[in-house]
Amino acid sequence: METLSAGSASPMGARFDGKGVNFSLYSAHAERVLLCLFDDKGDERQIALTARSGNIWHGYLPGAGPGQRYGYRVQGPFEPRKGLRFNPAKLLIDPCARALDGAVGDHPSLYDPGDTPDGADSAAAAPKSVVVDERYDWRDDTPPATPWGETVIYEAHVRGLTRLHPGIPQGLRGTYAGLAHPLMTGYLRQLGITAVELLPVQQHVDEPRLQRLGLRNYWGYNVLAPYAVEPGYACGHQDLSALDEFRAMVRALHQAGIEVILDVVFNHSAELDLTGPVLSLRGIDNPGWYWLDERGDYQNWTGCGNTLRLDNPDVTAWVLDCLRFWRETCHVDGFRFDLGTVLGRTPEFNASARLFAALQEHPALNGCKLIAEPWDIGPGGYQVGAFPPPFAEWNDRFRDDMRRFWLRGDLAPGDFARRFAASSDLFNTTGRLPCATVNMLTAHDGFTLQDLVSFSEKHNQANGEDNRDGAWDNHSDNHGVEGPDAGQDIRERRRRSQQALLATLLLSQGTPMLLAGDEFGHSQQGNNNAYCQDNELTWLDWPRADAGLIGYTADLISLRRRIPALMQNRWWRESDPQTVEWLNEHGEALSAGEWERGEHRLQIRLSRDYLFVINATTKACEMTLPEGTWALAAPFQRPGQSDPERRLPLAARTVNVLVKQ
Repeated sequence: METLSAGSASPMGARFDGKGVNFSLYSAHAERVLLCLFDDKGDERQIALTARSGNIWHGYLPGAGPGQRYGYRVQGPFEPRKGLRFNPAKLLIDPCARALDGAVGDHPSLYDPGDTPDGADSAAAAPKSVVVDERYDWRDDTPPATPWGETVIYEAHVRGLTRLHPGIPQGLRGTYAGLAHPLMTGYLRQLGITAVELLPVQQHVDEPRLQRLGLRNYWGYNVLAPYAVEPGYACGHQDLSALDEFRAMVRALHQAGIEVILDVVFNHSAELDLTGPVLSLRGIDNPGWYWLDERGDYQNWTGCGNTLRLDNPDVTAWVLDCLRFWRETCHVDGFRFDLGTVLGRTPEFNASARLFAALQEHPALNGCKLIAEPWDIGPGGYQVGAFPPPFAEWNDRFRDDMRRFWLRGDLAPGDFARRFAASSDLFNTTGRLPCATVNMLTAHDGFTLQDLVSFSEKHNQANGEDNRDGAWDNHSDNHGVEGPDAGQDIRERRRRSQQALLATLLLSQGTPMLLAGDEFGHSQQGNNNAYCQDNELTWLDWPRADAGLIGYTADLISLRRRIPALMQNRWWRESDPQTVEWLNEHGEALSAGEWERGEHRLQIRLSRDYLFVINATTKACEMTLPEGTWALAAPFQRPGQSDPERRLPLAARTVNVLVKQ
């Protein structure tokens, strides 16, 4: 068998240098690594990687270039009780592959769950890794580098965002090119968005269970190739590869002043549990890549069958290199880490874990926005407020408490104030700023805003799990009738609740995140776990978009930019009236009793000149404003309505903002 020249341990993966390709692969426990090259006919040529630097196997192949398809066969002991599952009959994907050729089906040769190795060769059924030329002409691309204090995030799905947009050419809808279309970037600018946070664009696959049900993993959290751009969101516009179409999208968004944040998945892999397919990491070095128990089975702290072992220095290096790829090669501006508690598992959560320190020190990530989903399902998995700088965190306490305040009326004014003031009880710790809380009312996981005010129960029957999946307690309120069909009175009450929730989200201290479609009333018909619904249920229904609600949302974001207390990214001090004053319905300072047991009517004065007047009760009322001349801000003005003098009437569940004249 022929061998390669030694090459080098870095860069990771397969890197073309203009003359040949350097291949490198991490495996601490392997005894032999075979590089498998495939020609256009599918014939396989095997070459041993004989050079080894530490735990990295590597070699250089002169004359190889972009388009070369390859994989690995890794030899070593098969001892399941020790977690070792080497089987050279299984062709393995390069964990650093920049592209893949072929899909993952449900072929029997892809599986090897037993106590003895299965001898069926999987090469015909397994996807092949592909060498990619990463060069790209970025021209004058300049990242917006929006300060955290000015950031407004829009969480969106590449396909779902534009798939039904009538103004975007049919061939571009649901793709990177569709998101880059001037109609879409112009809409985001007009709305006031500064960053799009995209659900996974790393190449992912459908779980075997979903394939058998005829469903698809729409959200994309079952990642197969973390370095590879998902080809299913590319249309080949202008004959671009998926990678280049993605980069053209990033450049177009940057030209519009919009940052790109990617939702990345480093907590588990698409190999799932022991009954899942053998695709890559399991066959490369099972105990090196995964957390295992004393029987050699997987620690399922993610709910997805396995958990990546990010305390391993070599796996840490892999994560950092992958982030560097997306940052330097694709110019993305930030990352949101799915089930981010796994980043700090040692195995218990440790805010000083190896990966956190490495992220803080890595030069390529300097200035990069880092956001954690601060929980997993393992022991001690809920870690909201515990992540180290420079991380921001999804704040589900804001989500739940603001829903309770407006839709259930069972949250004390003091708790509302804590969430409104950037959840200072959770995030005002050493080195952290108000931007550390990413405030949200909804996200891809759960009800949309329209459904939050239209359904009191989840309706997930289409997911094939008899409505057992998805959260049961959503703090939602159907306002008297379950579902979208309701009379005029209920529709008006729902609209007021939507507006109050949007105003609370976009005018609270911290970093607001708006779910795409919430600004115009998109509904998923009560499905609060639509991860497997790649269809009209989840694709944004632009033809039915509520233009009035879009304008209201845009006005709120514009108003936010004019309020210094919200933009300065500094913690408020109650003794400083230049930042915040908390008042009751009579325009007087809240008493101790009113903080904890008062009516859900209060006023918040920010930067002296902006007054939030809040009636979260189910009854209309009047409130006394502080002394001075006040005028209603743009989103809250009504035709024929005059500015109040000292008494302001408020309908049930409403908020108004006034500006001092």
